[in-house]
Amino acid sequence: MKPKVGRYSGYLRPFTYAFDWAVINVLAYFLLPDEFISLYFSFFISFCWFIIAINTDFYEVYRFTKVVSIFNKIVKQFSLFTIICFAFSGFYSKTTASVEILHYIVTSVVVITFFKLSIFYLLRKYRTLFGGNYRRVVIIGNGKSVPLLEEFFNNNPDYGYKLEHSFDLIEDKKQQIESCLEYVQTQNIDEIYCSLHDLANTYVNQIIDFSDNNLKVLKFLPDNNEIFTKNLKFEYYGYIPVASLRNIPLDESLNKFVKRSFDILFSLFVIIGLLSWLTPIIGLLIKLESKGPIFFKQKRNGLNYEEFDCYKFRSMRPNDFANSKQVSKNDPRITRLGSFLRKTSLDELPQFFNVLLGDMSVVGPRPHMISETERFAQNVDKFMVRHFVKPGITGLAQTHGFRGEVETDKDIIYRVKYDIFYLENWSLLLDLKIIFLTVINAVKGEEKAY
Repeated sequence: MKPKVGRYSGYLRPFTYAFDWAVINVLAYFLLPDEFISLYFSFFISFCWFIIAINTDFYEVYRFTKVVSIFNKIVKQFSLFTIICFAFSGFYSKTTASVEILHYIVTSVVVITFFKLSIFYLLRKYRTLFGGNYRRVVIIGNGKSVPLLEEFFNNNPDYGYKLEHSFDLIEDKKQQIESCLEYVQTQNIDEIYCSLHDLANTYVNQIIDFSDNNLKVLKFLPDNNEIFTKNLKFEYYGYIPVASLRNIPLDESLNKFVKRSFDILFSLFVIIGLLSWLTPIIGLLIKLESKGPIFFKQKRNGLNYEEFDCYKFRSMRPNDFANSKQVSKNDPRITRLGSFLRKTSLDELPQFFNVLLGDMSVVGPRPHMISETERFAQNVDKFMVRHFVKPGITGLAQTHGFRGEVETDKDIIYRVKYDIFYLENWSLLLDLKIIFLTVINAVKGEEKAY
């Protein structure tokens, strides 16, 4: 499965955060009185800036966002930021600096607004002129919103949506839906827009299951009031309401930034504080017990089903089945040292390099061997949903007893349920809780840690 097209926000968003942070700090240095120039003030305004941004959705600007909405976010952001700056001045400044603060705020508004709108419009021009950063879409259904959405996609190429086909479902709905799903799969379609008008729940569930199991984004066109009673996330394409099937917190740019920042800091802490001296010791012990490399490298599937090399300390003797046969209890391939490493989860520590490289996260759904992933994808409902987020060194399922060997269908079914709950309810506090439970379980030892 190919990765999704046009997902450049992973590169643009961090650059935007860094630019805004630099602007508010550099302008403070040049425009505010000397008593404001301190690490304490820099930390204070930086922290407040991003806390405000979380609450105002300042960085939640998408290809379908209206310009008036962008200006609304800017007004909210800087109104609160202005109050914060004056509050700091009132508490910690000995002199009145109202004029300087206003000058600082106005200049920051101009610079950041210009940069924000420039990126927004440059991306639109890029999509129009070069056809890049686009998503291939289909529409299925015949509700009143369908022709409006078709017109929107066709008349607004700068939004980056390419309408490939519409399936009207006027005759033989079952055959039309099957044709649509086959078309989506063979033509590498990114997103499905489904009108709920006159569509039975059986067909809706069929489309939902297909989207989940094939990593396709599914959105609904609500032509009646029933859908408004459900817990769905609404967006507007122009003035057309569109409802997302699943609200994934890590789709929001600021949450991505928070999680990625935590991953980098935590992985650096482990690499420098633990692996820097533990790796030579474990490496020497591995070499003394058996021939072969210190590290074991295996292909795994990550975000959007992309393959990456997952690293571990080698815990088995070199064999021809390492990439095809799952480890089982009392597996003769495991060395004595390897048994200890696996029991204490120390064999997983090199994956912090995967985290630092961006292939994995500290917390997330555990990645499986390629052969296992292909088998589960065919046999386990919604297994592919796990690939909407980065895989993790540890996860919610692992802290609830579903780690290691998949012995029964229950093991993988509950693992998928916990993983989906995690991606739909992510928070930094949940990550910290999972890390804490993982450490506790590693110290206590787990029954399935073999």
